[in-house]
Amino acid sequence: MGLDTARHRASHRRRHRRRTARSHRVSTTSLDVAGPHLAALVEQLKKAEAIRSARWAEAFAAVPRHVFVPSWYEMETNDKGISVWRMQHPMHEGNLPKVYRDITLVTALDPSTAEKVDTDAWTGVPTSSSTLPSLMAGMLEDLHIQDGHRVLEVGTGTGYNAALLCTRLGEHLVHSIDIDPELVSAAQSRLAKIGYEPQIVPGDGQAGYPTGERFDRIIATCSVHRHLPAAWIEQTSPDGIIVADIALGIEGGLVRVSVDGDGRAFGHFTATSGRFMAARTDASTYPVQERAPYAAETETRPTTVTASDIRANYPFRLLLALELPDAEIVYNSADDGTMSLQFQRPDGTWARSPLAGDATVTYGGEADLWQTVEAAWQWWNEQGRPAHDRFGYAREPEGAARVWHIPTGRRWNL
Repeated sequence: MGLDTARHRASHRRRHRRRTARSHRVSTTSLDVAGPHLAALVEQLKKAEAIRSARWAEAFAAVPRHVFVPSWYEMETNDKGISVWRMQHPMHEGNLPKVYRDITLVTALDPSTAEKVDTDAWTGVPTSSSTLPSLMAGMLEDLHIQDGHRVLEVGTGTGYNAALLCTRLGEHLVHSIDIDPELVSAAQSRLAKIGYEPQIVPGDGQAGYPTGERFDRIIATCSVHRHLPAAWIEQTSPDGIIVADIALGIEGGLVRVSVDGDGRAFGHFTATSGRFMAARTDASTYPVQERAPYAAETETRPTTVTASDIRANYPFRLLLALELPDAEIVYNSADDGTMSLQFQRPDGTWARSPLAGDATVTYGGEADLWQTVEAAWQWWNEQGRPAHDRFGYAREPEGAARVWHIPTGRRWNL
């Protein structure tokens, strides 16, 4: 070994020891503050069967979530009757336990829609969050990570999930990317506070990691539309696994696929259910969708499926997304205050059923929209109301994707 090389390695070891000692003090202080709340969260996640292994229980018990969520927004109705996002801080009196609830914490709002309406309250559309811990735990378990695996996380967000991965694998095996450079910088700072320096870069995660290297596992904490991006397939090692949220319109869900040597991704929707904000190509805002004016009302009639049926059954909404790929669901408020669940298409066709009251549907435009909903309800019930993990997902090397009902083989091309 050359003298310069020996000096370099010795210097690196000294820097590592100093950083480890400094990080240990900060981490210990953070854990002391959060200790009882962390323990309670881990127990809750274990009871919910989101955490299913000792290694992930240890990771969640070792990462103080409040370090990664120095502030967040909670929805409330202000004294003027307006729904607003009220800013919260973990170290304010009584707030620390809130960070360790099993809930999603909104951490950023779209500046194009955000408007300050009070001292610490805004209206607006969320663009980033600290994910529901049980959802995160379920996805991490579904990755089936082994020691030595190199992992890419798409959607750094607060950095909390990257910290969990670092705790499980070591920082040198963890890579992450986020569209928002400010989020990347903030996450790096928070990770450093507890002693981690994973490889995090700003950029469009749908294009993969910029170095082009391959990973044993890819986990995405943002949703992609219908198809897993080609870059993710190309950057997954043969027999590697991707866990990601596929948006299908009306509904979507988490898929777990294995990638073979030919670039084919094959798997299924996972038993872990949950949704993420859509992947963005802009760092701070979402594009505005253009829609045609609503068609004139056609008629009101009885229906075999109600708004309550649809709201109560996530797997059925997933089926509807496959049957009605160009439709979306919104809530409609009539002049008399009646609230309805409304399906609508870009061409202005719509159909709605009230959240309470008679089993009726009112529609405008083509009648086939709600007829498709009723036919899907009948099929889903005839099949024994299959759960979402009874649906497979595949993406072929050329990019075509499909979903199928595993027991019967019924297929939908995306």
